[in-house]
Amino acid sequence: MFQSPDIFNTGFSVAKGTLFVISAASGAGKTSLVRSVLQLVSDIEVSVSHTTRAARAGEVDGVDYHFIDKQAFQAMVDAGEFIESATVFGNMYGTSQQHIQEQLLKGKDVILEIDWQGARQIRLLMSDCRTIYIVPPSITALRERLTSRGQDDESIISQRMHEAISEMSHYVEFDYLIINDDFEEARDDLAAIIKGNRMLHEHQQQKHAELLAKLLAGTD
Repeated sequence: MFQSPDIFNTGFSVAKGTLFVISAASGAGKTSLVRSVLQLVSDIEVSVSHTTRAARAGEVDGVDYHFIDKQAFQAMVDAGEFIESATVFGNMYGTSQQHIQEQLLKGKDVILEIDWQGARQIRLLMSDCRTIYIVPPSITALRERLTSRGQDDESIISQRMHEAISEMSHYVEFDYLIINDDFEEARDDLAAIIKGNRMLHEHQQQKHAELLAKLLAGTD
C-alpha cells in the first residue's frame, strides 16, 4: 500500500520546520500529551490524519481525523497522496504529504502521531525527522487507562493489550523515549525535546542568518 512520492525524495530535507513523529501503544497517553504540549510550545501544529474508522464520541471531523470511507481512502492511496498509510485493527489510516510539506516550508514544526510502522516509513523518506516513543509506567497502568476510556469491550481491550506488548518492543527504533508516569513531567520532557531541537545550530543559523552574519563581520 505504501508509495514513495517524488516530492519527498528531492530536496525535502531542507525544509525549515521539523517533523516530530510520535508513537505509542494504544492507551499510553500519547494524544493527551500532544494536546497539552501545544499549550507550551508555539509555531507547531498536529497533522490531522485520514481514517476509515468511525468517529468516536466527542471526535470532530477535520480536528481529530479526516473521516472518510474506504473507497475515498483507496483513491487517495492510488493517487500517491499519502506519505504513509497502514491498516490497524481493520481500519485504514494515512497521512497527507502535501499538508505536511506546506507547513514545514512555512517554518512550522509539525507533530505526526502514528504507529511504529508508519514511523518506519517516514524515516525512510525523511532522515532528518525526530522520532519519539511514549510508554506507560506499567502493564497494569496501561490496562487501567484502556478500561477507563470506556470505548471498547473486554475482548477489544485484551486484543489491544496483546498488540501493545508487541508494539512497545519497537521503542529502540526511535530517537527519544518518554515514560508517561507523571503526566506533567512527561509533557515537559516532550516540550524540551521540541525546544531543544530548535537550538541546534542548523536551525538557529537558518532562523538568525542576518544576526550571525553581522556578528561574524563585527558590525551592528
